[in-house]
Amino acid sequence: MRELKLHCLLKMASRLHQKIAFKDGKPQCEKMCVVLSSPVGRIEISGCGTGVHEIQLQGNVLPSSGTMESLVSCEVCEAPEEMTAPLKQCVAWLQAYFCEPWMIEKLTMPPFHHPLLEQASFTREVLWTLLRDVKFGEAVSYKQLADLAGNSKAARAVGGAMRSNPVPIIIPCHRVICSSGQTGNYTGGSHLKEWLLSHERLQKEKLAY
Repeated sequence: MRELKLHCLLKMASRLHQKIAFKDGKPQCEKMCVVLSSPVGRIEISGCGTGVHEIQLQGNVLPSSGTMESLVSCEVCEAPEEMTAPLKQCVAWLQAYFCEPWMIEKLTMPPFHHPLLEQASFTREVLWTLLRDVKFGEAVSYKQLADLAGNSKAARAVGGAMRSNPVPIIIPCHRVICSSGQTGNYTGGSHLKEWLLSHERLQKEKLAY
């Protein structure tokens, strides 16, 4: 009887461990967050040892275009004692984006750990195409991006993919604009999209000299 009770307790412990360690049959992440104070307000980065989960743009107070050049600070204001490698890479990348954009190409792109960027879908294809093909200081229309992603009739679906983007700025959905030249919608607001586009144009012009 005692051995049977011990066996039952061990089975219960095993089930509890699996319940804690797994969800839907997949290992759970040990998630941590880092918050940056940037020229576009607070940026919250969440991720684990495997990769970056999400980037959330929380600020809504932006400098005017006339003060853009002087406001280039991007500092960590909240962080765990020990950051994972992907989070360190993401912080370094974002700091370079705002302060030293000529360094971006030399930095390691942080790995991502989000279902939209891992599971095969048109959204995933669009986001990876945007990351790969539309560079700093460039812009592309929704239709042009649909063409690049292999479906010229899917401009509306491209808009949906931009709204679903879990890592804005790094995957630059702000560079996707309307065919008319208007900036179009943006999750962080049209004013933020315009600021990011202006920042890139200004920095690209400076690098050209």
